[in-house]
Amino acid sequence: MNYYSLNKKSSNVTFKEALIKGLAPDKGLYFPEKINKLSESFIANINNYSNEEIAYECIHQFIGSEIPESDLRKIITDVLSFDFPLTKLNDQISFLELFHGPTMAFKDVGARFMARCLAYFLKNQDEKKSVTVLVATSGDTGGAVASGFYKVKGIKVVILYPKGKVSNVQEKQLTTLGENITALEVDGTFDDCQAMVKKAFLDEDLSNNINLTSANSINIARWLPQMFYFFFSYRDFKLSHSDKIAFSVPSGNFGNICAGMMAKEMGLPINKFIASNNINDVVNRYLKTKIYDAKPSIQTISNAMDVGDPSNFVRIINIYKNDFNLIKNNLHTCSFTDDETVEGIKELINKFNYIPDPHGAVGFLGVKDFIESNPNYKCIILETAHPAKFSEVINLYTDNLVVPDQISSVINKKKKSVEIDGFLAFKNFLLDS
Repeated sequence: MNYYSLNKKSSNVTFKEALIKGLAPDKGLYFPEKINKLSESFIANINNYSNEEIAYECIHQFIGSEIPESDLRKIITDVLSFDFPLTKLNDQISFLELFHGPTMAFKDVGARFMARCLAYFLKNQDEKKSVTVLVATSGDTGGAVASGFYKVKGIKVVILYPKGKVSNVQEKQLTTLGENITALEVDGTFDDCQAMVKKAFLDEDLSNNINLTSANSINIARWLPQMFYFFFSYRDFKLSHSDKIAFSVPSGNFGNICAGMMAKEMGLPINKFIASNNINDVVNRYLKTKIYDAKPSIQTISNAMDVGDPSNFVRIINIYKNDFNLIKNNLHTCSFTDDETVEGIKELINKFNYIPDPHGAVGFLGVKDFIESNPNYKCIILETAHPAKFSEVINLYTDNLVVPDQISSVINKKKKSVEIDGFLAFKNFLLDS
């Protein structure tokens, strides 16, 4: 399987090259040359397959022979070492809990998969050819990448995060590991962090001296494994043939929902996607006006979605062949304020005895908005992070929040970060480290 740049001004590359490059030389995101549908019998009999078997069926076409089957299956087994339970609110709405991994966020799967694939390709490489992984985070990505790449030989990780705009737990998860992990505290927004990462790939001084790649969802190895969730939950929901299904995805950089659209392209019978946004809602506005008007992100209590210009939307446009009506037919969008998010948190706690995180609450509000005009749909909400990661908010509305070991073990560790104020400081750090 080869990959092409969505800007179509760079040469096609292999999976390994796309993984290591992260971003194409023409600034474009990589996309697979083709998407093969899975067999109808596989979809029809998906109840008979384990998570590991489903994941292999989904991903191996995008890797081909670059990682032998036995090694790829070992990587998948290692990545999927935790559960993805489906929790029902009622017969119509369920939460798919994606927070049972080591950093208690949905990004654990993609980060772990990418780390293990990169380690496979680097295992016989000269120490001098180490790779530096850059990642911008609005919260959960940093911790997941730090955990996934921790102590991986031949890889350095540099995480950029916006100062004062991540939760206390998120900050501790990405600043306390040490070893091959370095956190850079940026005086700015997530969009500033993401812009610096993209700019680094285009800087000749950096590209001539350092092997750079990215662990954001712009990287195909971080992005594609997220399609697993949709297959797992489709299997576990036990749908009848007459049921219509919609997935509500709390959406920031649009990588997760885009992975779901890939699952649909591969034959998973998903009827609708709901992009549930906070007030950073450029795609929601685009589908109402046909004008894509990126704006600086605004800080909210659902901080992982504080993205003003989502990178992966260009992949969604590509999947639907730049057909506005086709995008709109597949994607329902909505956005909610912090006050509305708080009301969603309170409703889930008081009415359903379910404690969400703020992102899951936005996903729930998205379902409520959608089923007003689509009452016959069954809906799955992707709950992307454990509520204890946002205890500053959630503890205001319940006394029953349990803090798991994955979080309590880091909360008292000492933060270690380097403050930077712009791209020049970032570049100098990379060249000097």
